[in-house]
Amino acid sequence: MIYVDADACPVKPEILKVAERHGIEVTFVANSGLRPSRDPMVRNVIVSNAFDAADNWIAEHAGPGDIVVTADVPLAGRCVAAGAEVTGPTGRIFDKTNIGMVTAMRDLGAHLRETGESKGYNAAFSPRDRSAFLETFDRLCRRAKAYQSPGDQP
Repeated sequence: MIYVDADACPVKPEILKVAERHGIEVTFVANSGLRPSRDPMVRNVIVSNAFDAADNWIAEHAGPGDIVVTADVPLAGRCVAAGAEVTGPTGRIFDKTNIGMVTAMRDLGAHLRETGESKGYNAAFSPRDRSAFLETFDRLCRRAKAYQSPGDQP
């Protein structure tokens, strides 16, 4: 299963294309409306507008063999702890080897923005980011399929 933190996700079409090629179900989770899909392999989950409602839903459902797409570092940390494969929309992998440092850097950046030391501008999403995501996501889908195959579990 693929879980997508869908609010403001810039790679939804790419997720659908790669997931269809691999035959993996996709669940988009958001606080607001999503475009309905007639594809039986695609599910939309609309959660309340409560703080972190989408994140909580994904964290409660994701586990080993699943893929999570999110730019939200705390959600990534929760999903990594649950055993899911996690990537951001730029193709950055979040795993047990780097989630601690990624979280610390996120917290430092927030502190610097709060104190006025940094403006905190994020780089625009680029074609290079999209390409890196596609490469990473395809690799994770192949790994997830292998995980689901009997006798092939890591």
